[in-house]
Amino acid sequence: MEPQRGENLLFPQIRCLNLFHLEPRLVTKKLDPVITEFVRSIRARRRYWARSYAGWRRFRRAQPNTAHYALASLERIGRVHTMVTQNVDRLHHCAGSKPIELHGSVYEVICLDCGTSISRESFQEQVKDLNPKWALAIDSLEEGQPGSSRSFGMQQRPDGDIEIDEKFWEQDFDIPGCSQCGGVLKPDVVMFGDNVPIERADSAKEAARNCDALLVVGSAVMTMSAFRLASCLIGYRDIKLIINPNPRLAHEANAPIAAINIGGTRADSIISLKINARCGEILPRVLRMGSLAVPSIS
Repeated sequence: MEPQRGENLLFPQIRCLNLFHLEPRLVTKKLDPVITEFVRSIRARRRYWARSYAGWRRFRRAQPNTAHYALASLERIGRVHTMVTQNVDRLHHCAGSKPIELHGSVYEVICLDCGTSISRESFQEQVKDLNPKWALAIDSLEEGQPGSSRSFGMQQRPDGDIEIDEKFWEQDFDIPGCSQCGGVLKPDVVMFGDNVPIERADSAKEAARNCDALLVVGSAVMTMSAFRLASCLIGYRDIKLIINPNPRLAHEANAPIAAINIGGTRADSIISLKINARCGEILPRVLRMGSLAVPSIS
């Protein structure tokens, strides 16, 4: 897909685009997959939920950026037909998109035994009821009260993360069980070593196989669930936009693949057009080139 000059650069003969927003990087210090450790170890679950509970309010205050709104604009006018994302923060929803959430969402909590699902807000309230001293300590930390950084060994880092001394969450943090069966609760996300639910995987694969073109946004396409989608496209029907899945399916279907990402990607050998830049800088320019309104985030 060669760059074309003129007002409709990137969009001259494209009926609609499927967007795949690709892969958050996954890091683990363990040899065992994260999901295995989470299921087997109460200590691992306490560590996860203590940090997640403490940082939840700051996390949910995050807002979509220019790239989120630009993609939602392209989706709204029919330039993007399907968006598939591996992101679990629902910022695309906040911007107005309707993505396939390949890796689920942290806004839902699911029972590993009976499958019951509850909202994250409901789970937060249950944790608060079980750990009232923690709730007070977090309130003090967020309000910046004197000495609050020493409560339960918690310390707010500049990047927003909250460090917690392990001796506190090991001894003084209780996790609620499933209200229906008492089973283990986990965030409804695909952890490292876990499997993507087959319905989501099939929906993403179908989108990749039946598109005019595919755009990879903000991803190195390192996870296999993402790379497969980009490498199997046969035939032109519409454009899919990957914000975190697999270009191989698109490639096999002979659909051109473009990518906006800083640095190399796993799919570089099958990408037709690569823009090495920040999504938030490039996507508004793409809208302007197509004489489309650039969204405001004010």
